[in-house]
Amino acid sequence: MITLALAAHAEQPSRSAIEWAMASGISGGAALAFFYRALSAGSMGLTATIGAVLGAAIPAVVGIVSEGWPGWARVAGFVLAGLGIWLISRTEGKERPRGLGFAVLAGIGFAGFFLCMRQAGGGSALWLAGWARVAALLLTGAVVLAGRSFGPLPRQSALLGAIAGCLDASGTALFVRASQSGRLDVAVMLTSLYPAMTVILARMILKEHFSRWKVVGLLAGLAAVVLIAA
Repeated sequence: MITLALAAHAEQPSRSAIEWAMASGISGGAALAFFYRALSAGSMGLTATIGAVLGAAIPAVVGIVSEGWPGWARVAGFVLAGLGIWLISRTEGKERPRGLGFAVLAGIGFAGFFLCMRQAGGGSALWLAGWARVAALLLTGAVVLAGRSFGPLPRQSALLGAIAGCLDASGTALFVRASQSGRLDVAVMLTSLYPAMTVILARMILKEHFSRWKVVGLLAGLAAVVLIAA
């Protein structure tokens, strides 16, 4: 992100914007740490569901309160989006609620990322995304060093991690532009529908089976996009 910002000769944001962007990165980095900790408890469906729903619902409510009523069509879209996120992320069968506290903290952290980035204002999306990642790197690096839990890292895993990081940072920059161009609640709810694309790619690449409820969730997400965009 910083390399792209320098190549594009983008103007450096104000000090306040940088501070908000770094606060956003710290919140997002902590959220990921809690997210993976909850996953290690074996509750993937619970973690993904709570993290996605809380991360979307809290900023959406703040957006409605701060920016006014968005209209019944968009509110209906928000409700459908929340339903779609829950149906897409949930696991089939019964699952013990392990890691519930970490999942809640992850959702709050994701919400903090969205809200802090919104406060960063209208500066360069590339610079804001870059500063957010710098803060997240410092936080997660400190956690790794403090934990001293080092182990071998296969080359393929490192490569896939780097690709995922580039995609994630690009998504951050695109969210910044979306939130700068319109309402916070709209940007957050549409961004939080990312599990739908994950499920579709899993079906295409990994040949995973679509359950009935996941299909319903995808349809709810599609309808939500139409209502929110309208």
